Amino acid sequence: MSRPYQKRNVISEWRSTIEAAQTGDRQALDELVEGWLPLVYNVVGRALNGHADVDDVVQETMVRAVGSLGSLRDPDSFRSWLVAIAMRQIRDRARRRQPVQLDESAAQEAGDFAELTVLRLQLEGQRREVAEAVRWLDGEDRQLLALWWLEVAGELTRRELADAAGIGRRHAAVRVQRVKERLETARGIVRALDGACPGLRELTARFSGRPDSVWRKRLARHIRGCGYCGDTPEAVVPAERLLVGIALVPVPVGFTLSLAFGGKTAAAATAASVGWSAKAMAALTQPAVAVTAGATLVAGGAYVVTQPPDTPPRVTVPTASSTARTPSPALPATPTSTPAPSLSTTPSPTRKAGLYGTVVDAVEPAPDPNSVPGVLPHRPESGIISTWGAKAVMQHRGEAVTLSGQGYVLVRWQISPQSRPGALVMPTWTGLKGELFHVASGGGRRMDDTTGPDTTGMGSPATGYTVLPDGAQQMWQNEYFYLDGSVTLHQNERGADYGVIVFPSTWEAADKDVRTGPDQGAIRYGLVRDTGRDTAPVPQYVTRETPTDPATVAQRSRV
Repeated sequence: MSRPYQKRNVISEWRSTIEAAQTGDRQALDELVEGWLPLVYNVVGRALNGHADVDDVVQETMVRAVGSLGSLRDPDSFRSWLVAIAMRQIRDRARRRQPVQLDESAAQEAGDFAELTVLRLQLEGQRREVAEAVRWLDGEDRQLLALWWLEVAGELTRRELADAAGIGRRHAAVRVQRVKERLETARGIVRALDGACPGLRELTARFSGRPDSVWRKRLARHIRGCGYCGDTPEAVVPAERLLVGIALVPVPVGFTLSLAFGGKTAAAATAASVGWSAKAMAALTQPAVAVTAGATLVAGGAYVVTQPPDTPPRVTVPTASSTARTPSPALPATPTSTPAPSLSTTPSPTRKAGLYGTVVDAVEPAPDPNSVPGVLPHRPESGIISTWGAKAVMQHRGEAVTLSGQGYVLVRWQISPQSRPGALVMPTWTGLKGELFHVASGGGRRMDDTTGPDTTGMGSPATGYTVLPDGAQQMWQNEYFYLDGSVTLHQNERGADYGVIVFPSTWEAADKDVRTGPDQGAIRYGLVRDTGRDTAPVPQYVTRETPTDPATVAQRSRV
């Protein structure tokens, strides 16, 4: 019976399985590989931050571990032995590749392990902040952090950390402390980029959004001298307290581990190394498939690890600021829609491009501040992947983010009339495959809500006003969309200064946001637009085409 790795399982509980695998027990080897693959995957994934080489390094680690299993003298040292192999493969990989090549390939990555950690473990608040801060660490720091993260989460001991790092325990303590200090600096950068400091906005005018050591130093220097960025609204919890009890990131569904040894299966190769009989060898190399709980051994060299379906990945999305504001006058309420009786649970990202949805031509009035929104229908979610990771901060014309999958997306608006008022060129959605709906608005206010005498989120007499195109819907602080397929969102700033931040989100986060009412510091409740059917409204400025100039997409969407 398979025993997936769990941190409550001390290594002594695996002694019999390890010993059986060393003597040629195929089921024990199956169990060993399946049970310890998640630990190796997390060590390598975090050390390389999800680089495309992660799968290769995991494979090399497991190949070497399986091939050398017979040489392991003390089964009780299996965990530190396995992690040490993983760390050697990580360092060997770094030596084989030139720094320039690493930087260029890293810049092309579509995702990273920080994003995967947030999505699969449903991290929120300061735990999410810690995961995202890992992006700002250098390679050597990430390697040690990968071990320390697992230590404080209860997956490794300090002795095993030191052994895997190839240093003494005293030296390990010093290096861990340095990494913790750099991690705290990186957390400050993540918090600052989430904020609205005018000075930081000016500093990052040419920032691509991809972390590197140069920008880490620039941003850290700014934060140290900035009262706005340095003033945290809540107590900062030490990273080690946040990481305690965090589970391993699950190995992706369908992850394939090919342990090929000259045409023999991994089990057969191990059998040869420990002296199995010819009869046992022959049985293992027959053209058959042996299936265990969670793993499949295929004769010929493929070891396919599968995972049972789990809950959809989720991200808890930060809400808008709850600072006190003066409510705007009540306006007629916009009717909300009721959900459909049922929804299909089958993903359809390759759906045919027929017309669907409702185009909203009339500009909506704001609902009354005390008007509670209707129920937000819960559409199927399998998760959204973003080419910018967990958060796309788009502040300049020409920036774009591609989203794919099935689930909810939050677009948060940042209007900056104090920098440059005037006519606003709206963001546009291009290259749509599948379906895209504009399902809800939240954040506690529309951007034209009154915040002072003649002052709204769109401007004031002192700064001037940001002006929307005729017929464009007035945006809220947070706009929610539902995607079933793929689409690219473009920042088309050409007149008025603005920015948008794009987060993969969840139905739960959207529903909570729109139900945050005035009694909690917001100006008004949110607005639900979704009907739960294909008659739900589509966004303005969306097309299935890929125009040379994204800003030319028509306002009325025909999708």
